[in-house]
Parts: sequence; structure tokens; C-alpha cells
Amino acid sequence: MEDWLLQPNHYLRLWNGTQATLQLLGQAFVLGVALSLLVGVARLSKQRWIRGAALVYVEFARGISSVILLFIMVIALPILFGIRGASVMFWGSIALGINMGGYGAEIVRGAIQAIPRGQNEASIALNLSGTQRLRHVVLPQAMRIILPPMGNLTIEILKGTALVSVVGGIDLMRETQNLVSTQLAAGVAGVTTLFVNVLLIYFVIAQVINGLFRLAERALARRYEQRTGRRAVPVPEVAA
Repeated sequence: MEDWLLQPNHYLRLWNGTQATLQLLGQAFVLGVALSLLVGVARLSKQRWIRGAALVYVEFARGISSVILLFIMVIALPILFGIRGASVMFWGSIALGINMGGYGAEIVRGAIQAIPRGQNEASIALNLSGTQRLRHVVLPQAMRIILPPMGNLTIEILKGTALVSVVGGIDLMRETQNLVSTQLAAGVAGVTTLFVNVLLIYFVIAQVINGLFRLAERALARRYEQRTGRRAVPVPEVAA
């Protein structure tokens, strides 16, 4: 068992990297969810130019490589616009958030379109405005469809945070690479053990994310049952 354990100072450095990775993921998640809702709704707008602009964003965010987007955000934009002071992790979170927003917008659009048309027509009959229909009728029902694929997408973004180390960000993967260099320079074996420990850290974080989304799904299902008096039926998943 001891062969699979690292020295205490190694775990301390991995913990520092884990905290940076979680902060990066949290910032990217907030931006990604906001963009997903905004652009997903915009994709269904009656205004052609709004739908067009939303489609351009979605195709750009999904079509460009995450690594290229990171290089553009971290290196090119600060030089082109003379922006100084922002950290690599800040730009990295924006790049990952943009990437998540592109995929998330299509999840939101598909979920809204999956709501039966009668629900929308009934809310129009009640003289609700477009914003009220979206807030009180459509989105609450669409969230049951949005959550499962959004959880998968969040885990994909977690794995994407490792790319920030390529552009100089100090995250879990960068701390791992630094420890590998230190161990190789010192002639100390155990690189495999190090990567096994890092693998377990990413796995645990992914399972926590998965558990949080499942809790949210159950909470929504209970809320649906309380409102309707009917047992919630499984909802079809929208591919991420």
C-alpha cells in the first residue's frame, strides 16, 4: 500500500493544484451556464439577426480547438488590446466558459423545444409575457432535461482544465508536471504512483460533480411531483 502513497509535501502541492483547478472550473462553469441560457434562448428568437448571431457563436465555440482558444485568450488578446494584469487562470476560465457555452446552448435549445407546445399555448392564453412564459413555465420544465447532459458537459470541462497548464497556468496538472521534473532530476522513482494519485483526484472530483447533478435532478423531480401530484417520469437526455 505504501508503494502507492506519496510524500506529505507532494500531497500538499497536489492540494494547491486541486484548489486552483476547482477555482478555474467554478469560474468557467458560471460563465458557461450563463452563456448557455442566454445563447440557447437566443437560438429560438423570432428575430432573424439574433438567431444568426447566436448560431455564429455556437459554431465558433464548438468548432475551434480548446487549446487554440486558450492560446488566443491568454496570449493573443492581451497583446492585441494591450490588456495587462489579468492572470492566465482568469483568461483560461473565460476560454473554457466560452467553450462550454457553445455546447450548453444547444442543450438548452433542445430542452426548450422538447417542452410540449400546449404548455406554451396555455401560458399565452393566461396573458403571460414572453419573459414570464420562459421564466415560470418553459425553463422550470426544461431544467429536468437540461441537467443530465449539463452534468456530462461539466465533467468534460473539468478534464479540459488540464489544458491551462499548456499556456502556463498553475493547476493540478502543472503541479503534477513540476513534481515529475523534480523526481526525475533527483533520480527518485515513483512517477507512475504520482499519476495514479492524480488520476484518483480527477476521478473523485468528477464523481462529486456527478453526485451534485443527481441531487439537483431528484430535487427537481420532487418539486414536479409536489406541484402536479403526479410521479415524475424519466426525461429523454439531450446529447452534450
